[in-house]
Amino acid sequence: MARPRTVRDPLWGNVRLDARAAAVLDSPPFQRLRRVKQLGFAHLVYPGAVHTRFLHALGVHHLAGRALRVLEADGALDELGAEERELLPVLPLAALLHDVGHYAFSHAMEEIEPDSLPGHHEELAGRFLDAEPIRDVLEEVHPGATGLVADLIRGRSGHPLQGLIAGSLDLDKIDYLARDSFFCGVPYGAVDVDRLLDSLTLAREEPGAPLELAVTEKGITALESLLFSKYQMFRNVYWHHTVRAATALFRRLVESALEAGVLGPEELPGRTDEELLGTLLRRVEGDGGGGGADHLAGGPPARHLGPLVRALVDRDLPKRCAELFGDELPADPGTWLQERPDLARRLEARLGREWGLEDGVVLLDYPAYPAMLDLRLLLVRSRGEVRRLTSAGAEGILDLPRLSRALHHSARVFRIFTLPAVGPRDAWPILELLRAPAAEAEARLEDPAPLGA
Repeated sequence: MARPRTVRDPLWGNVRLDARAAAVLDSPPFQRLRRVKQLGFAHLVYPGAVHTRFLHALGVHHLAGRALRVLEADGALDELGAEERELLPVLPLAALLHDVGHYAFSHAMEEIEPDSLPGHHEELAGRFLDAEPIRDVLEEVHPGATGLVADLIRGRSGHPLQGLIAGSLDLDKIDYLARDSFFCGVPYGAVDVDRLLDSLTLAREEPGAPLELAVTEKGITALESLLFSKYQMFRNVYWHHTVRAATALFRRLVESALEAGVLGPEELPGRTDEELLGTLLRRVEGDGGGGGADHLAGGPPARHLGPLVRALVDRDLPKRCAELFGDELPADPGTWLQERPDLARRLEARLGREWGLEDGVVLLDYPAYPAMLDLRLLLVRSRGEVRRLTSAGAEGILDLPRLSRALHHSARVFRIFTLPAVGPRDAWPILELLRAPAAEAEARLEDPAPLGA
């Protein structure tokens, strides 16, 4: 077993690890997170954003310890049953391991067509939890702890403190908002962390209902600051146009590599950022590695892999040729851009032909995260009343969630990128397509008449 240690975190200061947490830290699956950037391609815009999933996981572990100490000091843990209390040492380890399944380039990979991936990073966590010595460490803490940690990460456990690991107010959000704003050098992620942690408690929605994580009335303002910080970070950092250009390019590169057989889906889990890009470079440029240049002969997707991977490595990113903001877009655009990637690809090809461009140089981007301000959390009022906070908010108490749909709409921008740059193009002809249901959009794309006709 490893020795306890203290790690210096630039955000939280000293992070203390007991022997079990240190053993997890030293394991190869966890060390891999040193080489997976927290924010994917945001460092191409904010050069300081080179912090890693490793550092973020340490921060979440630290916050888990703080939260448990607050709950213990306030007597909230006294309501736990004997077995639930025995499982408390597992929670900081679950916090430490919550991102162990992440792909290279973090969430950018999860924008790939879902059928092309082996699963979401939370679903993949189980295969890394079963690796040695992680499994031995967890099972030493409590028999069956490996399964519990997997359930906590997926948000499926029945433990009253599930909400600390995955939920509306989980510690992951608190750390990543504070950490991302710190490393990007922007003020948007400010969260009153101390106030928020001090307001945590346990409560039941009604007598006989399960015990679950809750927030007291004194934490409402801090909770609101977290939700608004999340919105601002999406609008200004995560969905910055250059970040989105790099993400769209990466998405096309990986999808094309999978279609061409240059990469296999099972090669994606467990890779680091540089390992994935290095593998693509070797296979595309013929320096060795599975496939090589001969592997690329023939298929249309393969012809574009070389320029795509080189553009990403050299930061020669796609450029905006058109964009539509929330005031120009319908309030309820069709959902086929997310649900029917085949139609999105057909629209890209159609625009390329109508604009006289080469095949494969047009990239559409319209990011979506409708759960941006979702909320499902118990609120304990000063008079002892317990009520459920939801995405409908609580009029006169917490109104921000009720605005979530409008805020999501204002944060999203529909963009058309091209590689290389081609100058401004008119996006208005496709507005009707964005409003249309999938069947209507598909019929319109089959019609040979120009989209602007």
